[in-house]
Amino acid sequence: MSQVYDILIVGGGPIGIACGLEAKKKGLSYIIIEKGPIVNSLFNYPINMQFFSSSEKLEIDDIPFISKEAKPKRNEALEYYRRIVTSNKLNIHLFEKVTGVQKFQDSFLVETTKDQYHGKNVIVATGFYDLPNKINVPGEDLPKVSHYYKDPHFYASQKLAVIGASNSAIDAALECWRKGAEVTLIIRGPEVGQRVKYWVRPDIINRIEEGSIKAYYNSTVKEITDNTVIIDSPEGSVTLENDFVLALTGYMPNFEFLEQLGIRLSADEKRLPEYDQKTMETNVDGLFLAGVICGGMETHKWFIENSRIHAKIIVKAILDKMQLVEES
Repeated sequence: MSQVYDILIVGGGPIGIACGLEAKKKGLSYIIIEKGPIVNSLFNYPINMQFFSSSEKLEIDDIPFISKEAKPKRNEALEYYRRIVTSNKLNIHLFEKVTGVQKFQDSFLVETTKDQYHGKNVIVATGFYDLPNKINVPGEDLPKVSHYYKDPHFYASQKLAVIGASNSAIDAALECWRKGAEVTLIIRGPEVGQRVKYWVRPDIINRIEEGSIKAYYNSTVKEITDNTVIIDSPEGSVTLENDFVLALTGYMPNFEFLEQLGIRLSADEKRLPEYDQKTMETNVDGLFLAGVICGGMETHKWFIENSRIHAKIIVKAILDKMQLVEES
């Protein structure tokens, strides 16, 4: 049988890295398994993205994060977390996707696209950026539609519809408009989202009021075609000429994966996973949750700055359990 690790960590984002650091510091054997590059979710953020949190609130294990501005950009965060992984020689396996987890009496078998690993405990720190919230309308699968936004240059001189009213949608609308796109916002509610970054929200409201960006409030997309977007608005059905659609309507955790692990989810629309807030251990003995995955569909409640403490909580809980076993 191969090595049995004290901890198998699924997810190599900031919180997964924090868990690896804490395990190493406490002398526990561990491995971090990440399906993409280091901090894969952050890597897939828009290239110009600026965090809402200041740099010190994104720090893990009290390692200083120095940025040019108070609120760092995506590229600075990538460099910060990459340096932590490499300088601390963390045991991380990249571009290796977990395909299955089996629970035995006192251990786990984690199978991946490259290998399999045995561990006494598993920490799931997979975030929620992998599965977009679909709008479920005809034409959503057309090549012109994307649920992820990367670079405004791509949309220059194009008619672009942006669906959504949160930070990702508003950032994309403003950036693409400034690169010469003809931008239309389609917003389900009566206003731009209240949680939009406080220095960005006045900007988008001013652009809408001056007519630079067209906004349809209390509106939903009915259909997407090769050359149009058809929406239901308070004025009735409206057909917009269109080249590209950014459906930035949020993302969700991989609930199917959680259920395969045996984690119980709440029956309501929040789909909250069951875990002990004092230890972060789920209803499955030895299986822990860390980071935004804890919030189910309430993806706005957990983020790096308020979930980085999960690493210390979990490792302490594991050490306490190990001590009880030794004493018994």
